[in-house]
Amino acid sequence: MNKKVANVEEACQGIESGMTLMLGGFGLCGIPENSISELVNLNVTGLTCISNNAGVDDFGLGLLLQKKQIKKMISSYVGENDEFERQMLSGELEVDLIPQGSLAERCRAGGAGIPAFYTPAGYGTEVAEGKEVREFNGKPHILESALTADFAIVKAWKGDTAGNLVFKGTARNFNPMMAMAGKITIAEVEELVEPGELNPNEIHTAGIFVQRIFQGKGYEKRIEQRTVRPKN
Repeated sequence: MNKKVANVEEACQGIESGMTLMLGGFGLCGIPENSISELVNLNVTGLTCISNNAGVDDFGLGLLLQKKQIKKMISSYVGENDEFERQMLSGELEVDLIPQGSLAERCRAGGAGIPAFYTPAGYGTEVAEGKEVREFNGKPHILESALTADFAIVKAWKGDTAGNLVFKGTARNFNPMMAMAGKITIAEVEELVEPGELNPNEIHTAGIFVQRIFQGKGYEKRIEQRTVRPKN
């Protein structure tokens, strides 16, 4: 089955204001840059965005925050985004901060059809407020619900036209589980090949989870905090 679409404009058709979106990536690594730019162009508003963090002020999801297109962020890290911090502290942006492991597992559970699970992470903190608590092996656990989205938007290193995806390095942290949890999953890739060209033992996300795929372009691959050793 050929999942290839011509470009990012075709890939993002059907995304509307008020929807819930999952966006893969870790920091600025493995984020769907082309698709985020298209969301800015579409001017959709009132979005609920599920992402580990919100990029920086002028890149990644920071571009959507600048235009006040995001109503709610479900994430684990405020990070380097001053505008995200400002909107959160001022009450302009609704924010649900989740322990990073819990966020990853809630996305994975959504893709696996598991409605909820118990975890010790967050017990005794604000994260646990209003949630069911049960004890397992003498340790309290809180009940966390799965996360799903109208659209999951991910970015892979390589993919084929059947939707099979290979992620590289840190991009594997959130992209694979989010690809499973969207009603419609859009994948942008650096290199798009024909079926059979990918080593089946190296595929991280099976094509059955992907509905649309396209080859992106112009990736900046920024680094949030560059640290180098001084010259001797």
